[in-house]
Amino acid sequence: MTAPATPSRPLFGLPAGALALIGVGVCALIWGTTWYAITFQLGTVDPTASIAWRFSLASLILFGICLVMRRPIRLNRAQHFAAAGQGVFAFALSYTFVYHAEGFITSGIVAVAFASMALMNLIMFRLLEKQTAAPAVWTGAALGAVGVAVLSGGELLGARLGPDAVLGVCLALAGALVSTIANYFAWRGQKAGSQVLPATAWAMGYGAALVVLYGVATGVTWSIEATPAYLGSLLYLSVLGSVVAFLIYFSVARSRGYTLASYIGALTPPIALLISALFEGADFGWTALVGVALVVGGQVLIARAPKPAVETEA
Repeated sequence: MTAPATPSRPLFGLPAGALALIGVGVCALIWGTTWYAITFQLGTVDPTASIAWRFSLASLILFGICLVMRRPIRLNRAQHFAAAGQGVFAFALSYTFVYHAEGFITSGIVAVAFASMALMNLIMFRLLEKQTAAPAVWTGAALGAVGVAVLSGGELLGARLGPDAVLGVCLALAGALVSTIANYFAWRGQKAGSQVLPATAWAMGYGAALVVLYGVATGVTWSIEATPAYLGSLLYLSVLGSVVAFLIYFSVARSRGYTLASYIGALTPPIALLISALFEGADFGWTALVGVALVVGGQVLIARAPKPAVETEA
């Protein structure tokens, strides 16, 4: 069963259903292009500094939104613990792996690698919380994992075969793995009664703080490249990728159900691959087409499969 949709008022004269579909498309477009936007952060500025700037700014924006909307930002001990865990694994470790992975392989491959999270999530929650899922969910997650393997294997065996490509794929998969752990902490925060906005603001703040501490300990040079490409990508990633997209996602999920919102995961990989082909000159072969087809098919199966109420509650 899916969570009951909450009625919402029409906006701009459009029915709620149409707005939700627009939200899904906009969110997928933003997240599908953030992988390429990260490439503008690489080069002069140390990735550690770029990650710290990105999530510090995003955290401050979210705290500002909470204050404007008069949402409480205080969390109890259990909620802070969950937010800290989410921040460490999602916004510190995961993006560290992602930024370094994109130094070795194209952004589209990194994006598709994260489709393996569906299977990782199922295994983790099955082991830690004894949660069950419909057979179609397991089938969809397995298809996504196979798709990632086919696409990554095709890249490694193709023109980009070499140690750098292997390292890039391994870093991308490591990013997906720690993001899966972050999902567990986000789930714990939800169970502890955390609200989305303040919990995400704190999580990003904790993640940025850890990155800063790591940078200080390792002697990172704290610089910002004053170019339109770097500053524009920083604003895009912080404001659109880290704030607007999350707000759209949770608005769709809470108003129309997580089933509809989960289709964003099916749309993001092909968008990322298309952007990579258009702007990075990536030349994907037939293995990429097969791989992304498996990933999208798996995501659609997951989205359409019945889910227990515990997994769909807002």
